[in-house]
Amino acid sequence: MVKNPRKRQKISDRYDPASSKEAKLSKLLDDENKDEEERRLESLLFGKKYEPKVQEKGKSRQAESGEDTTTDESDDDNAAVGGGGMRHLLDQDLFFVDDTAANGSSSMAFQATGSHSELEDTDSGSGSSSSSWSTPSLPSGQGPLYSKSITASGSKPPAWVDPADTQPTKVSLLGGASRLRKLRHAVDEDEITGREYETRLRDKFERLNPEPAWSKNFRNSKRRKTAGGRDDEDLGEARDLEEDGDPEGLETLVSSSHGILKERRKRIVALPRGTIALERVRDANHSTQCSTSGEVKVVSFHPKPAVPVLCVATSDRRVSLFHIDGHLSPLLTTLHVPSLPVLSDSSVLYHPSGNSLLISGPRPFFYTYDLQQGTSTLHRRGLWGTGFDDSSILTPSNLQKRRRRNGQAGNTTGGGGSGGGGNTESISHASFSPGTGSMLAVAGKGGNVHLVDWKSGAGQVIGNLRCSSSGGGGGGGIKGLWWIPSSTVNGEVLGDRTGCIDEEKHLAVLTGEAEVYIWDVGQRRCVRRWKDEGGYRGAGRVLAGSNGWIAIGSTSGFVNIYGSDAMATPSIDDTHSTGRNPKLLKALGQLTTPISTLKFNHDSQILAMASKDKKDALRLVHLPSLTAFGNWPTSSTPLGHVTAVDFAARSEYVAVGNSRGKVLLYHLKDYGA
Repeated sequence: MVKNPRKRQKISDRYDPASSKEAKLSKLLDDENKDEEERRLESLLFGKKYEPKVQEKGKSRQAESGEDTTTDESDDDNAAVGGGGMRHLLDQDLFFVDDTAANGSSSMAFQATGSHSELEDTDSGSGSSSSSWSTPSLPSGQGPLYSKSITASGSKPPAWVDPADTQPTKVSLLGGASRLRKLRHAVDEDEITGREYETRLRDKFERLNPEPAWSKNFRNSKRRKTAGGRDDEDLGEARDLEEDGDPEGLETLVSSSHGILKERRKRIVALPRGTIALERVRDANHSTQCSTSGEVKVVSFHPKPAVPVLCVATSDRRVSLFHIDGHLSPLLTTLHVPSLPVLSDSSVLYHPSGNSLLISGPRPFFYTYDLQQGTSTLHRRGLWGTGFDDSSILTPSNLQKRRRRNGQAGNTTGGGGSGGGGNTESISHASFSPGTGSMLAVAGKGGNVHLVDWKSGAGQVIGNLRCSSSGGGGGGGIKGLWWIPSSTVNGEVLGDRTGCIDEEKHLAVLTGEAEVYIWDVGQRRCVRRWKDEGGYRGAGRVLAGSNGWIAIGSTSGFVNIYGSDAMATPSIDDTHSTGRNPKLLKALGQLTTPISTLKFNHDSQILAMASKDKKDALRLVHLPSLTAFGNWPTSSTPLGHVTAVDFAARSEYVAVGNSRGKVLLYHLKDYGA
C-alpha cells in the first residue's frame, strides 16, 4: 500500500517584526490589546491590581473636578486583602518633606513604596498627574527634614531595629529561585530592594491568607474606642495596656473593685426552646473500651470548672479518671476495689471541695481517695463502729463463704454479718452537703437517714432521721436525697428572713411510697411532708433538685416537675400547711419505662431524664418552657441503654454512660468549651 507523502508546512519568507524581543515585550506590556480575561489572569499571577475598563468618562470627570474617589469601604477592603503590607516600613520610607524652592512652601507627599496601586497627585494649575515609586534624592549635604515624628495610629515605635535592615540590599527575581518570579510587577523586572522584597512577600501572604473576621472586628472596635474623645495621654496608656496582654483595656480593669485574679462572672446563656445545638466528640473512655469494663454505673464531672476531670465507675469494680479535652480524653488513673461493688449512681462521690473521692457500696466500710496525693484509704471501722480485725474478710470469696455459712446467700446488702460486729448497715444512697461538705447524709435501712460528721475526718454518725412511711416492705426505703439551699438566684426559697446562707439546714428525702420529707437537720425534725401527685406505694424512683426546681421520677415513666413552693417550709404558727401538697407544674411523659436517672445542669435550664430499661430512652428538657428538645436524640443516635448522665461544671459537656461500657461525650455549643 502506497503511503501519501507528508505535507510540509509553508513558511513565509517575509520578516515578522513581532519576532524581535523589543516588539514582543511592548506587545506584552500594552494593556489596550488585552481583553478583560487576560488582564484578570495577569493580576492573579503577577499580583497586579485589576481595574476593569469601564466608566472612563466618569473617572476623567472626577479627576478634573478634583474629587477624592476613595471611600471608607474601599479602605476596609484594602485592609482586609493585602492592605497591611506597609505596616512594617519605617517612616522615612513612607513620607518625606518637599522643601523645594519652586513653590516656597513645605508639603507632605506620600510615597507608596512597594504598594500595588500608585497614589496620584493632581495639580490644579497644570492638570498633570505624576506618580513616584522611589524616594527622591535630597541635595548633597542635606539630610531628611522632618518637622515631627510621624507614627502610624495605634502603633508603638519599635523597641529594637536590626542594623542589617538599614543597609541597602538587592534581591534578584530572575537570577534567584524560580518561585521569585511570581513577585514581579513587570515582565522584565529583575532587581528590587530588600525592603521592597519584604513588602511583596507580606502582600502575597495576605492575599493567600486573608484577615479573619474576628481580627477585623476587634481592630474596628479599637478604632471606635479610640474615637471616643479621650485625651492622647489616656489613649496611649490604654493602648499600651492592650498591647501588653490585656485585651479588655484599662477601663475594664479600673471599672470594678474586685481582685485581678478573681474569676469574673460568666456570661448568661439563654437557651432557646425546641432545638439544642450539640455535637458528638470522641468517647470519654475511648482509651479503655478495648478491655471488658462492664456496665457504666457512675458518671461524674469534677465540681470545679478549672479541673476538667471525669470519673467513671463500672460494674467490674473499677473507678477511672479521665482528662476531658474534647479530643483524646486521656486516662489519668484507675482504681480497683474488688471488695466493694458499685451499684448506685452515688457509689462514687466527689467531695464539694474537689480534693477527694468517696467510694461506697453495699458494705459496712468505704474508701476515700485523695486526688492531690493519689492515695486511697480503707476505713475498716465503718460509719457505725463496725470493726474488721481480719483483713481476709474483705476478699469476695471469703464474704461469699460467710454468707453461705450463716444462711445469707440470698442477701446481697449485708456486708458485715456476725463477724463484723453484728451490724449489717450499708451505703446505698449518699449525698454531701453543698458548700463546705462538712456533713454526709446516708440512706440506711428501715427508712433511716444517717447524718455523718465529715468535718473531723472520722466519719462518725452524729444523728438519725427516720421516715415512718418507708419502714415496711413492698417497695419502701429511701430512693433519693437532696440538700436544699437556703437561698437561690431568684430569691429566698425557704423563707429565711435572716439573710444568711445555711446550706446544711434542710434535707429533702424521697421514699419508695412517693412521699417527700423535708427535714430540719439542726433540729432533727420534719418540717414538711407531702405526696407526689399520682404516686402510689412503690412508685417513687428518683429525686433530683436544683435552684427552684424539684423533679421526681416514677416507675410509670412520668417525671413530675415542681417549683419553689415544694421546698418552702411553713411558719411556726401555720401547722395546718405541713402536709399540703405543692402545685404540679407539669408531668413529662416522653418516657414509658421506669425512670432511672434525673440530672439538672448547672444553671437549671436543662433536665436530663433517662430509663435504662429501654434502648435510647433519654430526653433533654428545656425547663423554662417545660418542653423536650425535639432535634436530639435522633433515631441514629447510638445511646443504647442509658445508665448514667452528668453535665460538666459549666455545662460545656454532657456525658452519657450505657450498659455496653461506653461513655458518650457531647459538646453543648451554647455554653462553649
